[in-house]
Amino acid sequence: MMPPEPYRQRSREEAFGPPQGAQWWRLSPRYRWHRRLSALAVVVLGGPLGALVVSRSAGAAGVLLWTAAVLIGFVLAWVAAEQEFQAWGFLERADDLVVTSGVFGRRVVIVPYGRMQFVDVTSGPLEQVLGLATVRLHTAAATTDARIPGLPTAVADQLRDRLARRGDEGSGL
Repeated sequence: MMPPEPYRQRSREEAFGPPQGAQWWRLSPRYRWHRRLSALAVVVLGGPLGALVVSRSAGAAGVLLWTAAVLIGFVLAWVAAEQEFQAWGFLERADDLVVTSGVFGRRVVIVPYGRMQFVDVTSGPLEQVLGLATVRLHTAAATTDARIPGLPTAVADQLRDRLARRGDEGSGL
């Protein structure tokens, strides 16, 4: 006899994948470059400063170790940018928005439209250069962190408008 449906053992793909028959909407491929250029900025700005600090206390050997650590960190960030890009997805359903993310720790957030207080779109300097924006959903629960980064600006604006309209419909306004 099989256990009831809620207690059936699920695979990772079932637990963190889209509902059956649906497909995740993905981020813009430019999001990879956003993450990679952000890592490069940290290396360019933080690398020399850290090397200066290390040289004062650990000398040339410390600077070499620091440089190796910064380069290894940059390579790992470059590879992780692809993994992070692949991990993000979202799905608009009839009553809620489903967002998935996470490379090492997977996460699925479901936000009912009726619980949304407001939706905003932000775009930092690097995002603006790449034509990207982040959509963030705000609810009454302070712990809700539903955001979708790396969307083309026009797509983010359209998504914001659809979510706001659905939120109004769901709240009875």
